[in-house]
Formats: sequence, C-alpha cells, structure tokens
Amino acid sequence: MQKNFRPHPNSFKNTFCVFHEVLPEAIEGLKKQFESKAGSTYYYTEDGMYRVSNHWGRLANSKWLLVAMEPETPSKTKIGFAAWSEFHPDNAEEKLYYIEADFDKNTVTYQHKNNPEYDKKAVLRTSFETTKRIKQVRNLQQLTSWAKHFDEDIDVLREQIITKLIFTEKTLDEIKREI
Repeated sequence: MQKNFRPHPNSFKNTFCVFHEVLPEAIEGLKKQFESKAGSTYYYTEDGMYRVSNHWGRLANSKWLLVAMEPETPSKTKIGFAAWSEFHPDNAEEKLYYIEADFDKNTVTYQHKNNPEYDKKAVLRTSFETTKRIKQVRNLQQLTSWAKHFDEDIDVLREQIITKLIFTEKTLDEIKREI
C-alpha cells in the first residue's frame, strides 16, 4: 500500500521544473492526490511528482516543461515525472535562465541556472529576456527571408547567429552586422 506523501500546497508556486515523460505503468497503483481545475492530475511520492496533463509550459505562476520520449508517444495527454530536487525558484527579476539550441533537431528551449548540466557558458537572462531571445531563435530557424542579403549557406548562418544569441549579450542586429 502506498504511503500518503503530501508536499506543502505552496511548494510549487513560482517554480521552474523539467519533467521527463514516462509510460502509464509508472503510475499504476499510485493514488491520485490532486486534480486541478484544468484537469491535470498529480501523484506525489517520496522521490518526486508525477503529473498527467495535456498542457505543459507556463502554468499559472510556474514554468513546467516536459521532455517527451523518443519516439514520441501518440497521446496528447502525457505523464511526466520530476524529482523534488528538480523544482527551482522562479521570478521575473533575476537572471535565472539560459538558452539551449539543438541544431540537429532544429529546436530551442530554456533551462534554469540550477540545472546540474549548466556549464556557465551560456548567458543568463531574466524570463522576459529569455522569451525574447527564444522568439528570435525560432524565427531564424523557421524563416528564410532574413538570409536573403547573405552569401553564406543558410544553415551555417543560422548556427553562427543562434550561437552568438545564446553565448553573448549582443543584439540580433549587432550579430548580423558582424557577419
């Protein structure tokens, strides 16, 4: 029988967390301990939290991301797990976030500075600054019109510009002028 573990209700406010998708078997036998108004369900254990939801990202006053399994499961509703140690403080004022780009998958995301994998090379930014840079990176990844004045291969340009957006404080215009 599952021991009833219940964290403090306010312990998730203003947090950043990366959940990792798990298969439904992970929550078999666990007791549902909370259901949100939006329909997400939560299972708490001594090790961490399982969340079953069809929406991830910004949630009320928190940012909870989901790293999907590969290959991705077909269901829109995903089950994610995060250890208690993976919940980090979030606020709008501090420079808490850095950006990661995957050039092979053509994706971009952000991480918290408390991520143990952070190598302290990417520039830390506030959540607003991070969101703005991510939008610029996605435009560079998805659009081609910005490259019409350059003679280089667009994939090479993308990687050069995106890398500078992540690792410097330079503006996008400054970076483009340098190239």
